[in-house]
Parts: sequence; C-alpha cells; structure tokens
Amino acid sequence: MNIAIQSVHFDATAQLKEFIEKKISKLDKFSDQIVDAEVILKVVKPEVANNKEASIKLNIKNGELFANKIADTFEEAVVQSIEALEKQVLKAKEKAQTK
Repeated sequence: MNIAIQSVHFDATAQLKEFIEKKISKLDKFSDQIVDAEVILKVVKPEVANNKEASIKLNIKNGELFANKIADTFEEAVVQSIEALEKQVLKAKEKAQTK
C-alpha cells in the first residue's frame, strides 16, 4: 500500500511518519481492497490544547473512506482516525461481500 504523508506548515519528524505508516499498514489485515492512503497533518490555530488534526483518506477499489480527528498529539489523532477507518473498512468489506 502506498502511503502519502503531508504536513501543513511544519515538518513531520521521521519518527512521526514511521508511526503513521506502521499504524496505517495494519489496516491491510482488515481488507485487501485498500489501494493507498493519504494523510494530512495540521496544527489548528490558535495554539491551544487539542490542536493537532489528522485527516486520513483511504482509496479503496470501489470508492474512498475518510476520517478526520483532532487531539492533543498527532499520534493520538492518527490512532483515533484509524479506529474510525477500521469500522468503515469492515463495513465496506461486508457491503462488497453481499453484492
């Protein structure tokens, strides 16, 4: 799976990118329909608590899935987004199997 990570107005650390890639690659075990993933990381202004936003778009063979979460850290936002995407991937897989 190809994973594109884009950080808006800051440079994501190699450690953060590795964390994201590791977490997203785990979605493969839920479905083989995933083509690629796009991750967009933003710092929401003003600088307050819960200002790290992670948007993840998964392109799957018959459409796309999307999750967007805001948390204290990018890691937390990514984990929450992936949890939401897990549910969406399973739903999409069920839908594909019933066709």
